[in-house]
Amino acid sequence: MRDFGNARAAAPDTATGPAMTGGLADSLFDTAGRNPGLPQIARRTDPADGTWTTVTAGELREEVLDLAKGLVASGLRPGHRVAVMARTRYEWTVLSCALWTIGAEVVPIYPTSSHEQIEWILRDASCVAVVVEDEHGVMTVGSVCGSLPLLRHVWQLDAGALRDLVERGRPVPVTTIDSLRRIVLPDSTAVVAYTSGTTGHPRGCALSHRNLASPCDTLLAGWRQIAAPPGEQPAVLAFLPFSHVYGLMIQGMCLRGGILMGHEPELSADALASAFLTFRPTFLYAVPYVFEKLYKNFLRTAQQAGRGALFERAGRTARDYASAAERQRLGTGSGPGFDLKFQHALYDKAVYRKLRAALGGRVCGAVSGGSPLNRELALFYAGIGIFVQDGYGLTETSGGITAQPVGREKSGTVGRPLPGVDVQVAADGELLVRGPSVFQGYVNDDLGTRTALRDGWLATGDLGRLDSEGYVTITGRKKDIIVTSSGKSVAPAALEERLRVHPLIHQAVVVGDNRPCVGALITLDPEFVAHWRGALFTQGDAPGRDAREAREENALRQEVARAVAAANTTVSRSESIRVFRVLTEPFDVANGLLTPSMKLRRDAIARRYAVEIDAMYQSSSRIPRERRTEEPPTWDDSDDVFRRVR
Repeated sequence: MRDFGNARAAAPDTATGPAMTGGLADSLFDTAGRNPGLPQIARRTDPADGTWTTVTAGELREEVLDLAKGLVASGLRPGHRVAVMARTRYEWTVLSCALWTIGAEVVPIYPTSSHEQIEWILRDASCVAVVVEDEHGVMTVGSVCGSLPLLRHVWQLDAGALRDLVERGRPVPVTTIDSLRRIVLPDSTAVVAYTSGTTGHPRGCALSHRNLASPCDTLLAGWRQIAAPPGEQPAVLAFLPFSHVYGLMIQGMCLRGGILMGHEPELSADALASAFLTFRPTFLYAVPYVFEKLYKNFLRTAQQAGRGALFERAGRTARDYASAAERQRLGTGSGPGFDLKFQHALYDKAVYRKLRAALGGRVCGAVSGGSPLNRELALFYAGIGIFVQDGYGLTETSGGITAQPVGREKSGTVGRPLPGVDVQVAADGELLVRGPSVFQGYVNDDLGTRTALRDGWLATGDLGRLDSEGYVTITGRKKDIIVTSSGKSVAPAALEERLRVHPLIHQAVVVGDNRPCVGALITLDPEFVAHWRGALFTQGDAPGRDAREAREENALRQEVARAVAAANTTVSRSESIRVFRVLTEPFDVANGLLTPSMKLRRDAIARRYAVEIDAMYQSSSRIPRERRTEEPPTWDDSDDVFRRVR
């Protein structure tokens, strides 16, 4: 068993600040007391005009106080649990701070959760109130209220619920709120965050104020200086769900670090593009899907402008430059040569500057979390001037437990353990962690808590490795390992990650349990497929419809096969994808094939597409044995993808 802790931490000499004495709300009150005019929130009241208004720390404190009084007047007391079922919006921040001010506990729920999931969480957490966004949320909660005898209030944001609460609380003296805030202890529970539940019911992770503050304070102490140019206040656009611990960590860092925060509830490409241009963040926090989508949008835009070849050359130069710079900072190379520097400078003026401008023009760095970021993609962003720090964390660890050390970043890893965090690799490859951010336990599940926490070490369920310098590389989830009929164990994450890099491929899930070889189910990106189809034929080259469709289908077969072949170069032959099938619809939350945090529900996918998987392997079995190793991955004649994406 290998163990890396403080001696090999990401920033071993970085202090994390004074000891915590109260709750999370104290940081807002402290900031407002020291610097009430500090811009704390940028609020976009009318998305159509693209303007943002500033809410200062002092103004935010007063809103939180007024709302806290309304909550007390409604009967809420310390220890009461209140569910928040809303997208990432300004009211989420005000509400969570108000609840923490009076010692109540926040139970985040994804707005897209099913009736069954909502009922389970509200009952399991014994919630006394729930806050929803709109009438749809009211109806959803109303449909399950009959089984929730403890639920007293359903508040609707879009119906002015917070305004009504403020009015109700006017008779409550401020001293009452101050008294409640001062009895909140660091080890009091602040959040009960439910895991995504890829199998079975989600489990509620009890996270204390100290748990949630720990990674925020550590990252602020060691990394805040890279979040904005010197002398500027960092600005972060929060668009990841606050229903997930990663989103809560972003909010916590902004509030505890005096970082200007804007909210963007929509995750569509158009909404994010508009928000980037108008808010102009200095630093991005996102998941790999966002960085993959941004790259594909960059590529598609360049190709539509007739500059696709230029973009691809610029992309290769960016990756080469970033790779050479990485070798230099890690002491294994001399850095970019003169020719590479010259080419990089030319492309910076012609290409990279425009890409940065599309993100607002001020972004100087980023963090990717949720799952590992593809190394080639990370090098691309670093090469265009936006270094993406890949980190790692869990709901059970209140967010981040590793980060890239400043000046010693290593793409393809998730960095080193944070100060105060210890990481071990067990004999079976599972990562074990301990530290101040590790959760208090699962709500109403003592057996699950004892299983996860072993002598103070949290069994993460993730497989990984530690190199000689303490960098952590995630190789997959323990429960996701595929075992073929020949006994070969395959971790699917690396193959899936490599497939998604291809512009045409939207999603991929690797299958093969008890099968003769590894296979893949693939979905295509409709926007890029439409663009790709249009680019197949030059002006004047317009064959008849049947001939055109046959040519398109054949070209797409070849393109997807090339993507599979490229993914196979990252693994051994016995681990490579030998068969695949293109599916008719994407995996998403609505059809139950993705968790709200965008993770694959592998069991549900396998059940939904059992017929397609069987057909895929039956097609492969018809290939004569002497030819099988030379055949490309199968593509059944029924895979007429274009009929499905038009």
